Amino acid sequence: MISRLPPQDTVLHFLRDNELLAENEPLLVGVSGGPDSTCLLYILAEIRDTYKLRLHVAHLNHMLRGTESDADAKYVLAQANQLNIPVIMESRDIRSYQSQRKLSLEDAARKVRYAFFARVALSVKANNILLAHTADDQVETVLMNLIRGTGLTGLRGMRAISPLTLPDGTTIQIVRPMLQVRKADIEAYCEAKRIFPRIDSSNHWHNQFRNQVRLQLIPLLRQYNSDIDTTILRAARTIEADVDYLEKEATNLWGSVVKEQPDGGISINRSRFGELHPSMKRHIIRSALQRLLGDLQNIESVHIESLLDILGKPAGKSLSLPRGLMFHGDYGQGIITSKGTISCPFPELNNEYKLSIPGETLIPGWRIKATVHKNHPIETNGRKIKAYFDYNATGNQLAVRQRKRGDRFQPLGMEQEKKLQDFMVDVKIPKDWRDRIPIVYSPQHILWVVGWRIDHRVRVVPTTKQVLELEFEFV
Repeated sequence: MISRLPPQDTVLHFLRDNELLAENEPLLVGVSGGPDSTCLLYILAEIRDTYKLRLHVAHLNHMLRGTESDADAKYVLAQANQLNIPVIMESRDIRSYQSQRKLSLEDAARKVRYAFFARVALSVKANNILLAHTADDQVETVLMNLIRGTGLTGLRGMRAISPLTLPDGTTIQIVRPMLQVRKADIEAYCEAKRIFPRIDSSNHWHNQFRNQVRLQLIPLLRQYNSDIDTTILRAARTIEADVDYLEKEATNLWGSVVKEQPDGGISINRSRFGELHPSMKRHIIRSALQRLLGDLQNIESVHIESLLDILGKPAGKSLSLPRGLMFHGDYGQGIITSKGTISCPFPELNNEYKLSIPGETLIPGWRIKATVHKNHPIETNGRKIKAYFDYNATGNQLAVRQRKRGDRFQPLGMEQEKKLQDFMVDVKIPKDWRDRIPIVYSPQHILWVVGWRIDHRVRVVPTTKQVLELEFEFV
């Protein structure tokens, strides 16, 4: 919501309420030289002595506006010197970075800027980075996220306090103490204090998405609702409360539904995941992606929905995700990893093993249950490694082994046999997995590529008298 207090009172109350005024605690302030960050800097300078704050200024020259950008840097240096606050400055060629990473200009600037803040925070041992985002910025952010396509987390906008993972793995806080302050109030503060901040000409570049939202969309929306800013901020705050609750519930499920893998990936138990409410599923996925990436930049609702969709499909499905992530699902679990290959969850198969039919067979890593039904099973659970066969077609002389060179079978639904190698390529079974996939076979031919496809010739048909059920369970 929008504060009715002067900016200095709003900032002070925020810092007090969130216990950010610890004596001699370093506070890093990001200052661009514009009205918002300059206002924040002066407010902090006002209360520095009272609360014994150790302030540090960080300024990044984005090199986007030539001499104007250089003048911004000189201005920040002059203000910091006048206030007797140490300042760390750096210049980066954002356009070059943008071109190399194929990002939007805003995304490129943000990535470079936050990386710079992280390095400076480490150097001055600051646990908090204070940024001057305002209520107006929040309105723009929510609308931009909505237009791009987002879930609830995007609609809540920027958080007043959010984590930032540093290069050494530690986490510090991004603090936005002016999210309830309007820019008009900031301008009034600067005028009253006779502070003359820099004006960024790029704020009027009409080819920038944020500027288009600010200069064109919001004025249009105000024609329909003169208080649209307050309406959007109220909605964002309500959504934030809902998201916070869902995220806490998702955290409670960590370890039972989702687990971190030793190789750095994250596995999702498909059976337990399938029992969750769709809203909780989305938050589980979002939490998993955030743990892998450190943030959710470039992760949009379409990626979350794609993962939800693929987790509900049969095994063997893969999905490429932004920022080098990859998903692959088998019948028991789905794995998200940032590596090019995904470790196979199946144990090694070094021998051939005869199956007890009916009965139970224990082999290294597996318990195999065989049941013969007189009637067709009423229900099949696609999340278990289970399959059904015409018992008259399979017989009871079955065994399991790993694949062999030259193996062929007739995948369900096909009229002709196919090389097993070609089948594995077609269904995108990772190369490193292929020798571990159990192959159930009879003296005549392969019956089942376990977890993927049975042979068409042993399928259950209307004339089937007895049904053989085989189930593979990890042990």
